[in-house]
Amino acid sequence: MAKKKSANIKLVLNQLVSDIFEKNNNQLLNYKQVSAKLNLNDQESRETILEILKEGKNNGIFLEPQKGKFKLKELQNFIIGTVDMTADGSAYIVPEDEFEKDIFVAPRKLKNALHGDTVKAYVFAKKSGRKNDGEVIEIIKRAKSDFTGVIKISDRFAFVIADDKKMMHDIFVPLADTHGAKSGQRVLVTLSDWPESAKNPIGIVKHVLGNQGENNTEMNAILAQYGFPLEFPPQVEREANAIPEEIPAAEIAKRKDFRKVLTFTIDPADAKDFDDAISYQELPNGNHEIGIHIADVSHYVIQGSELDKEAYSRATSVYLVDRVIPMLPERLSNGVCSLRPHEDKLCFTAVFELDEQANIQNEWYGRTIIHSDRRFTYEEAQEVIESKTGDYATEIQKLNELAYILRDRKFKNGAISFESTEVKFKLDEAGKPIGVYVKERKDAHKLIEDYMLLANRKVAEFIAKKSKGKQKLTFVYRVHDSPNMETLNTFANFASRFGYKINTKSDKEIAKSLNHLMADVEGKKEQNILTSLAIRSMAKAIYTTKKTSHYGLAFEYYTHFTSPIRRYPDVMAHRLLQTYLDGGKSADMEFYEVASVHSSAMEKRAADAERASIKYKQAEYLENNIGTAYKGIISGVTEWGMYVEIEENKCEGMIRLRDISDDFYVLDEKNYCIVGQRKKKKYQLGDEVMIRVKKVDLSKRQIDFTLIPD
Repeated sequence: MAKKKSANIKLVLNQLVSDIFEKNNNQLLNYKQVSAKLNLNDQESRETILEILKEGKNNGIFLEPQKGKFKLKELQNFIIGTVDMTADGSAYIVPEDEFEKDIFVAPRKLKNALHGDTVKAYVFAKKSGRKNDGEVIEIIKRAKSDFTGVIKISDRFAFVIADDKKMMHDIFVPLADTHGAKSGQRVLVTLSDWPESAKNPIGIVKHVLGNQGENNTEMNAILAQYGFPLEFPPQVEREANAIPEEIPAAEIAKRKDFRKVLTFTIDPADAKDFDDAISYQELPNGNHEIGIHIADVSHYVIQGSELDKEAYSRATSVYLVDRVIPMLPERLSNGVCSLRPHEDKLCFTAVFELDEQANIQNEWYGRTIIHSDRRFTYEEAQEVIESKTGDYATEIQKLNELAYILRDRKFKNGAISFESTEVKFKLDEAGKPIGVYVKERKDAHKLIEDYMLLANRKVAEFIAKKSKGKQKLTFVYRVHDSPNMETLNTFANFASRFGYKINTKSDKEIAKSLNHLMADVEGKKEQNILTSLAIRSMAKAIYTTKKTSHYGLAFEYYTHFTSPIRRYPDVMAHRLLQTYLDGGKSADMEFYEVASVHSSAMEKRAADAERASIKYKQAEYLENNIGTAYKGIISGVTEWGMYVEIEENKCEGMIRLRDISDDFYVLDEKNYCIVGQRKKKKYQLGDEVMIRVKKVDLSKRQIDFTLIPD
């Protein structure tokens, strides 16, 4: 009865609001007007209106409580957007509509919204000279409810100080919900409630991660912070463990048999999941048959199974400094699917017949069975390439020779070579860094990369050209847009200060001059900065069903086909390819587009987690070097400080402007520098400076330097 009465009141209220609004926009609606129309006393009116207000929307009009009255506001003044928190607790709402401007929201008008949340916000009428202001009226979707942090426990309550710098509130935890945590430990807490009247959210501890400073604790905290699960659900492990290693004869009979063709893998020395292998044989006509064999994950991970749901959710393996968090349980990633030597394995294969100029004469795609004859590490394969002796030296030399031709052709067509420095840590048994070294990419690495690129490109082209127009087949592509010219011009101006010229007249000229730049900076102190800035000036590669070209590789068609053990989009590519090889109809584009967007987002999250683990190990490495002086290069400038990368070990820290005592320095954003206000001394991105390690905060993964004056 109460619900029916409330519904009737709502109908009348909506009509009343609409009538008044038509006559007088932005008018105040008095309780007494409502009371008379609804035949309710003032208190009932107020309670009813407040109840309806919680829904936030009435016939396209919003009612805002205002000193005993309600102000009417048009729904067209609302936006849906994402909360972007600032350091002072205020936020900007970034609208879904890219043509709308960001809306500033003061802390008191955030209505408990957190960074990344999707919200509905009301936009105030703009006053002269003011920015676009607004307020959150509804939280549509929380970006996340789990936070890592340090728990502090007192006699009566506990609270968690979140690691996330954009989480502005400590999380209150009732003592009954601390999960046995001890004060000062790292925990994973999930938000359970946030009463409107409460300043802080309430949470429940889900996992006690361990003591601060312990390697496992800190690595697990990074994973949890970025939303990656610490273990597989029991039902997923059960499903994986139930998969037999033995391959039935009936399955072998359905496949092309490559077990008698020379096949091998080339991977890092510490790799356990081998998801690609190369086969080679010279054909009677003098051409070369090269098979790119990829673990047939889609044979074992059935769409809709618990294994598949978990793989979809994770979307990618995560590579931290000291460990891999696999997308698939170990039973599959390191066992059943891994292309280990001297074992029969099921694969999805792209086979190419190449002539002496690496031109494709024939191609074939389908399911196969292989038997890897040898597992090479990159170092072992490189030794064979350089010495021209060792296992399968003749075959590896020919593969390398053809790879060189493919590579040169790719660059002539406008591909860009970004060879950034990859830093690796030497760790002791406890996971502590005891040394730093730069990982080199030699011919063995590039050989594998060139054949993987060939398979990815040709699979995408095969599907894209199979049918056109309305008959176009749904597929998951890897696309990379052209760079934003304004951003690229800014980078070109900066690079010119080091004597490098970027020609921005056409895509080919951009690629050509960027490649010259990448070759010229190799091994120089400015390599990392210029490479990272060049990459930042490019668009980000994403997964999508909408086929466009891959700018960075200069490929018209491109997909990810070669790593299904560690990337979910590759699993989708395998499924779709098999469907179309079987003559199946085009798959549901909307389903695969949603999956592509999710995969792109998870890929970014995994990269952020990897960077966080590197930051932690850098801080840990320098913890024992406080007071040590190093030569560094300025790698970033902000309004509060400048980042410096140590040349010797590539560790990066910050010199805070307040710590530079010889002048008052401010940021010159346009020229990538900070400038002293009295003496006009400049510190510019790329400048060489001497620094001393001042402080290391492991919990925040922060390193502070002080500047050693000239």
